[in-house]
Order: sequence, then C-alpha cells, then structure tokens
Amino acid sequence: QVRLVESGGGLVQAGGSLRLSCEASGDISSIGSMGWYRQAPGKQRALVATITSSGSTNYADFVKGRFTISRNGAKDMVYLQMNSLEPDDTALYSCNARMTYRLVYSYYWGQGTQVTVSS
Repeated sequence: QVRLVESGGGLVQAGGSLRLSCEASGDISSIGSMGWYRQAPGKQRALVATITSSGSTNYADFVKGRFTISRNGAKDMVYLQMNSLEPDDTALYSCNARMTYRLVYSYYWGQGTQVTVSS
C-alpha cells in the first residue's frame, strides 16, 4: 500500500503565504515526478506545478513568480511555497506522484488540502 498525505492548507488573507507539504509513504520502490494540482468549486482540476526526480520544474502560467515547488533530499516529499496569494487561488490542492509499487509504475493521488484566500 502507498499513500500521499498533504498538509499545510488553511485560511489566509490575500497577499499572504502558505507552504503545502506532501509525503509519500508505503512499500515504494521508486518515485518519479511529483506535482501539485488544484480544483476550485465548479472548475476542472488544473496543474499547478510539477517537479521531476532530477529537480526540473514546470509551472502553470497563473502561478509563475508566486509559487515554488521543491522536493526533499530523499525525494519522498514535495513542497509548494505559495506567496502573494489571491482569492482566485482558493481551491482544494492535491498532490500527485508517479511511483513504483509492487513492480507497477502508476500515478497516485493524495486526498487534498483546502486553501482558502480571503479578500
């Protein structure tokens, strides 16, 4: 069994910051790219940022310059530093990772952490 558990969401005023964390655990053989996605009420889930195992990053245009994705040395945790938050950033933020479990390489999702930005 493998798990992705997010933390760090909450309520913040516009212009504020939050740092999201996501930890992978379980009988994992390898972890490839990891990323953050978000889904606002009534909208489709959207990519926020991704990071490969070698550290290459990719960001959605709407967060460039405000959000930073990173990973720890063991590569089993991914972070999202969010600065200059705006009300439009309000969404459920979910962690995604490509992992090998019992010889199967697949995508896994966490349950998500809610971010609410007040104006």
